[in-house]
Amino acid sequence: MKIGILQTGHAPDEVKGELGDYATMFAKLLEGHGFDFETFNVVDNEFPASVDAADGWLITGSKHGVYEDHDWIAPLESFIRDVKASGKPMIGVCFGHQIIAQALGGRVEKFDHGWIAGPQRYRFGDDEVVLNAWHQDQVITAPEGARVLASNDSCANAALIYGDSILTVQAHPEFTTRMMEGLLQHRAPGVLPDPMIKQISEQLDQPLDDHGLAQKMAAFFKGKSDE
Repeated sequence: MKIGILQTGHAPDEVKGELGDYATMFAKLLEGHGFDFETFNVVDNEFPASVDAADGWLITGSKHGVYEDHDWIAPLESFIRDVKASGKPMIGVCFGHQIIAQALGGRVEKFDHGWIAGPQRYRFGDDEVVLNAWHQDQVITAPEGARVLASNDSCANAALIYGDSILTVQAHPEFTTRMMEGLLQHRAPGVLPDPMIKQISEQLDQPLDDHGLAQKMAAFFKGKSDE
């Protein structure tokens, strides 16, 4: 099964040499499930010829806001609507979660209480999972027809499902502890308050449920989701 990765941003240069770009992180997260991957750098206006260029689609995170005035935002939203109409499976993560919501009629804004970063606990039904997060924006109003799969006290729409073909999550299952260390070192200073950076650094040794979510994502792509 071929997964087209729509890359909407690039990892910091300081960590890219060691960890790869965002598409590489997702390929590693989902390795062992029989997928082939092709990356399209939509952030650089590199788009697939059509939704049929892959069997499923994955939209990455980004440093950009979905409401910002970039010339690739509107074409990406149009592509998202085309994928939805096609019935092909699509997964969005962080920015991907937000742009899918916006493209389908939802609303995305900066969170009133600022940044959410580091290991976060989310309620997925009866389960509590821990995943790394890195965002200030979030889906404030989910699109009509979307169902909430996960939430916590600071993110009401932490994961959404649209029918049986679109799954989106706000957290970053592809962000390892090493990636979080890189973000804290190279992107957090001057953006996150120093006490917050210190607190996150002290929490990075928490066990993550990234592999569990990866299993769910792989099953979703293959049409075997239990949601």
